[in-house]
Amino acid sequence: MEAELAALAASGATTLVGLMVSESWERAKSGLARFFGRRAPGEAAEEELQAASEELGSARAAGDAGVQAAVQARWRQRLEGIFQEDPSAVQELAQLLSELAPDASRTFVNLVSGGVNYGPVFQGSHIHGGITFNVQPVKSSVSGLLDRPDQVPPVTVPFSNRTAELAVLDEALGARSGGSGSVGVGVLNGLPGVGKTTMAWWWAGAARGHFPDGQLYVDFAALRDESGSVTAVGADVSEALAMCLRSLPGGSGNGIPSSLAERTNLFRSRSANLRILLVLDDVNQPAQVRALMPKGAGSAVLVTSQGRLGELAMDGARLISVKPLDAHGGLTLLKDRCGEEAVEAEREAAERMVELCGGLPVALQIVAARLVADDGLTMTELAAELDDEAGRLAGMALEGEESSVSAVLGPSYRLLPPDAARLYRLLGWLPVGVFDAGVAAVAADTDARSAKRLLGFLAKASLVEAVGDGRYRMHDLVRLHARERAAEEEPETEQAVVTERVGTHYLVLTAFADRALRRDRLRIADLSALLRDAGDPFAVAGGPPPLEWLDTERPAILAVLRTTVRHGLYTLAWQLAEAFTVLFLYRRYLGAWKESLELGAEAAAAAVASADTAGEIAEAAAAEARLRTLLSRPLLDLGENDRAGAELDKAAALAEAAGHLVLRASVQEFLGRYRDLFEPSRAVEAYQLSLELNEQAGETRGAAIAAYFLGCAQDAQGDHVEAMATLRRARHALEGRAEPDRRMAARVTAAIGVVRDHLGEPGDAIRELREAARVLGDEEATHYEAQALVQLADIAERMGGQESLVRDCLNRALEIHEAAGSRLAEDLRRRLDDLDR
Repeated sequence: MEAELAALAASGATTLVGLMVSESWERAKSGLARFFGRRAPGEAAEEELQAASEELGSARAAGDAGVQAAVQARWRQRLEGIFQEDPSAVQELAQLLSELAPDASRTFVNLVSGGVNYGPVFQGSHIHGGITFNVQPVKSSVSGLLDRPDQVPPVTVPFSNRTAELAVLDEALGARSGGSGSVGVGVLNGLPGVGKTTMAWWWAGAARGHFPDGQLYVDFAALRDESGSVTAVGADVSEALAMCLRSLPGGSGNGIPSSLAERTNLFRSRSANLRILLVLDDVNQPAQVRALMPKGAGSAVLVTSQGRLGELAMDGARLISVKPLDAHGGLTLLKDRCGEEAVEAEREAAERMVELCGGLPVALQIVAARLVADDGLTMTELAAELDDEAGRLAGMALEGEESSVSAVLGPSYRLLPPDAARLYRLLGWLPVGVFDAGVAAVAADTDARSAKRLLGFLAKASLVEAVGDGRYRMHDLVRLHARERAAEEEPETEQAVVTERVGTHYLVLTAFADRALRRDRLRIADLSALLRDAGDPFAVAGGPPPLEWLDTERPAILAVLRTTVRHGLYTLAWQLAEAFTVLFLYRRYLGAWKESLELGAEAAAAAVASADTAGEIAEAAAAEARLRTLLSRPLLDLGENDRAGAELDKAAALAEAAGHLVLRASVQEFLGRYRDLFEPSRAVEAYQLSLELNEQAGETRGAAIAAYFLGCAQDAQGDHVEAMATLRRARHALEGRAEPDRRMAARVTAAIGVVRDHLGEPGDAIRELREAARVLGDEEATHYEAQALVQLADIAERMGGQESLVRDCLNRALEIHEAAGSRLAEDLRRRLDDLDR
């Protein structure tokens, strides 16, 4: 009973809202005010109705479909409450509307007069095992009324979200009933399970008043299942036309032509004087829509499809992409299904479930159903279960395969051509869901042109989404389904092969980016043979900026690192970690830097254990020493000081055993930086040894860098004049190289500024630090830029009278540290607050 009354309330509200903006409103308003006033004594019903009419008028003038939908929803709730309290009010309202505005109320009046008893007992209903079959009484033939088709299935669960998309449908299709001579077409497209069908059904139910001659419904997925064919478009279109012809007023099984062309012409003729809505579900070809276009003015066709069906845009179709729900929308859906109290009681777990479901409504509905069906299952427990990626899809299933995310995605996968299906499976093994055609080509071991063609098939099926800049996104649950299919259909060894191909691809690109940023940096891996025949995208005109590419691909490279280690590709892993570290010398993502170096060091150690030759052992041991040395930097910045010292001790022993002079010099340099914090008196000793080893190896850049740190240590010990001389030599060496090291030279300039301040030259100190910060900013060395700015602010604040400079420096430094997630940001915030007091 409640569902029927709700449907009547929705239709009545649609009629009421339509009346409020029609020429019949003034005549109808008083009678409707009496109807509502009798059921809410003391309330100013007429004023409320008029206010709603004015609100709708303003919304229409502004084109604000959201306000129109909100007004309609308010009156639907009011009518539903009235009908539930007094079922006889249904018939009373129908009679009142038929008298006051017979044309505008035709839909609601016909729905009420359909022969259903809206009293406490339903006639002709049979209940078996909790399923209700509502058998509608046959209309009397003497009534003279033609059957009005109402075939779109009802939405049987609470519906929320999708306000923007529904407003677009209202504007594109609902407005057609206002006298337009054209037929509106709307196409809802998106990946399987995103909620296209439910949204189409809900809109159709809410828009009954726009289509007084009824609504037809065709499920093309069901037609394909019946025919067993995925390619014979004409067969399913022909059957769809026959269904529609039988459903239109005066239609029957007799007299329906056998040919597709004749059925199309007859459908146009029969629909010419009707205003109907045709909902076509799960369309996969534009021809399925074109053949079923009704001819009646003000009619509309609402299509759902996994593909965009872009060709229909030439016919005036409105293409509407339906995306997964955002965090707020996902929580709203869970509240609808599980109750607001239950969600708020375990809000953190609920938010995690929305994240793990990727906002996909079908997944959220399934996990909600599991929670509702199992009183003993908490959201926290279910979120923990879904957190395991290997079993996530299994957790998103009810009893029986039909109620699962895998079952929803299965038909789309089965419709793919074989080579596109194989690419789909292999993409499931990628460790990330965003990739370009080059990565897809490497995964499938094909060329980029073929990969783009196959990605086109996947995009048309909404299994991947083009996100611009030549990149594609695969939803996390789609990727898990692809991986599930790969595990079933690909050879057992194929995943490791794909991982090695993709890992090598990223190694080549990362190594080129590393060399583009700084060619003369210490590297253990000899990649010359690997890079020799590869194209360098950063060296060509119009190529991507190497630092920006590294930053964009940071999640992918880190994920590839994890995967290569998991598959035992140890040499590949440590080589990638070594090349990747260049990003973090410019962008201080401490957590990612730490993890990548840990993975690399562990991989290098494993490579030593599994090496076959002395040369391989020596290279892997040197790599472990280098990576553990570098690891000390993020550990110190994160406050893990004891561990940083332990890593340096290991690195020093490994470098000594390797007999690699430049590596030994580098370890001593990093050891000096550690001692700066905990044993300042011994830091100078470490830097001097680093300088000597670099000079002995003929490594001039390494010697200049060691001199820079030596000068800083001398300044810290109070040897300011000696420090100035050391730093000037270092800057001269860095600036005078064939490939000047502007970034490192600017760091030396900042150190010279600090020494000038210690020598009592604050004006010169400010000048040096300003220049250093400028160059470091230009070089995108933001961590060191922030360091120079804070030093500059310290001196300017002490000098007094330069509050604006101090504030500018601290604000920019705060911006940099916040972006990097640095713990120094809070200190800078407090300092700025003190300036405001």
